[in-house]
Amino acid sequence: MDWVSWFDAPDYEFARLVLQRGIAALYFVAFLSSLNQFPALLGEHGLLPVPRYLERFSVLRRPTLFRWRYSDRLLRLVCALGLVISALLVAGLPQVGPPWVPLLAFLALWLLYMSISNVGQTFYGFGWEMLLLEAGFTVAFLGSDQTEPPRTVLLLLVWLVFRLEFGAGMIKIRGGREWRDLTALYYHHETQPMPGPLSRQAHLLPKPFHRLEVLGNHFAQLVVPFFLFAPQPLGSAAAGIIIFTQLWLVASGNFAWLNWMAIVLAFAAVSDPVAHAVLPFLPLDWAPGAGSRGNPPYWLAIFLAATLLLVVLSYWPLRNLVSKGQLMNASFNRWQLVNTYGAFGTVTRHRIEIVVEGTLDAEPDDAAAWREYGFKGKPGDVRRLPRQWAPYHLRLDWLMWFLPLRTVHEGWFYAFLGKLLEADPRTLRLLREDPFDGEPPRWVRVNSYLYRFATRSEFRETGERWVRTLLYEAIPPLSLRGTHGRIR
Repeated sequence: MDWVSWFDAPDYEFARLVLQRGIAALYFVAFLSSLNQFPALLGEHGLLPVPRYLERFSVLRRPTLFRWRYSDRLLRLVCALGLVISALLVAGLPQVGPPWVPLLAFLALWLLYMSISNVGQTFYGFGWEMLLLEAGFTVAFLGSDQTEPPRTVLLLLVWLVFRLEFGAGMIKIRGGREWRDLTALYYHHETQPMPGPLSRQAHLLPKPFHRLEVLGNHFAQLVVPFFLFAPQPLGSAAAGIIIFTQLWLVASGNFAWLNWMAIVLAFAAVSDPVAHAVLPFLPLDWAPGAGSRGNPPYWLAIFLAATLLLVVLSYWPLRNLVSKGQLMNASFNRWQLVNTYGAFGTVTRHRIEIVVEGTLDAEPDDAAAWREYGFKGKPGDVRRLPRQWAPYHLRLDWLMWFLPLRTVHEGWFYAFLGKLLEADPRTLRLLREDPFDGEPPRWVRVNSYLYRFATRSEFRETGERWVRTLLYEAIPPLSLRGTHGRIR
């Protein structure tokens, strides 16, 4: 029947290839990040232990495989399974079989990672966690090489890109004045959570260029997303603009897999003829028998049922987009499907860094030899060039950025200071530098500094990329036992 063939999108084989393999690759990075950091942050002896959290946990509200039992060994098993499945999807092996094989593989990734995220507490409280979950669930219904790409699923992925981009744009317009007067980028490259190796150079660009950056951002997020739904080649052109702007964000900062996910998802609007025209070395036919396949009735019923579910769930985020009280990075159901997204509604104008120091001296006075702990991603050493970490997510470093915006007196941070006093090996592995080489310090303290990028002349004179000024002592000296302060 002709109406059945409408659901086939034979000209989007390349889009499906990028979507399935790209999102699987980001799942691989996410599971790797959890494998390396979760036990120290949230494990049995972590900063916010999951077993303690589960004692107050509502099973019906937040689904997780750990509802019955948590152990670090089980967590590692979940991560290992996620790494294997995502690696197989990147290699394209499940896609060779019938469509239910990649379906089950992606649904497994979705459930495994949701189990981790739902017990991750503040360390997993980022918008790109739910974005990864929603993307994984949706691409599960893209089928395999034995079927045509389903048009409705591709449209749902375009709808996801629209919510991601337009939602972020509306958050900015409704947010700080700096987005409306075009001055936001005067500060953002310097004050963003985790600068990259090119962030200082981006910050030092002329102010008129920064104003053009903001205008370009508004155009890319408030105008371009509507053209994702337009006929080709307009849809592909809109996707290309989004990809270009996201690559600039990748080059100028570290936002875990947020920008990479936007890039991958934008390919849902790129047709094979356009991809081939831009990259002539790409073949037009991506699978044996391309153009002569169809979707078997059972598979048609499955992806249409998923389409109906996601369309119904779209009511709440759609209403949120047009609401004056727009929510940012919120989910409207416990399965975290069809969420609302957004970032940086306001821009911080000054960079405040929390610096942790320790000493081996008996008395924590001014004469003590204080040594600074080095973090992998967040600024510390004023001479050190920031590294490019994205799409890998350094969860401890990211939360350190939020401390001066909220309060340094958070439970997890005091637990972190206690682990430093114990010289806990797993905690120390989260850091770039332990100044005591595994020996426990007698005292630790926390200072607050104002950081700014050095000008070109300052850098030539001193070799320092940052200029920092001590503001105040945020937390006085603490020890496991002492008279000045004590970790309990």
